[in-house]
Amino acid sequence: MSTLDSLIRIHRWQLDEQRRRVSELEALAATLRDDVERLDAEQASEQAVASRSAEIMYGYGSYAAAMVERRQKLRQSLAETERQLATAREALAAAFQEAKRYEIAAANRLMHQRLTQERIEQAVMDELATDIHRRSGTR
Repeated sequence: MSTLDSLIRIHRWQLDEQRRRVSELEALAATLRDDVERLDAEQASEQAVASRSAEIMYGYGSYAAAMVERRQKLRQSLAETERQLATAREALAAAFQEAKRYEIAAANRLMHQRLTQERIEQAVMDELATDIHRRSGTR
């Protein structure tokens, strides 16, 4: 295995790791968005229940304050996750470019080797044809 093949394998592995990281962050962001939506729905439900009863309305204020704080924390977590996701996507793009660069170099090397081999084979065929022509002309 050549050095270039090893570099390609390493960069493909790094690319796969970056893809996994982006996937994990996307899943986390989706979970956080779902949590925010669930929290909003829960608060709306609790607000409807509290509006029907004066006793429950008394305790709803502290519940609502806790929900606001919880929602704020979830949104901060979501914002941080989205920042990490943007960074991970940039790293993924860079890893893809690097892997592609080595793959192109390997393809160019193979093409060069194939062309060299074709030239050698053509030279052998030309030499053979020249010999045959020379031998047929001496008779």
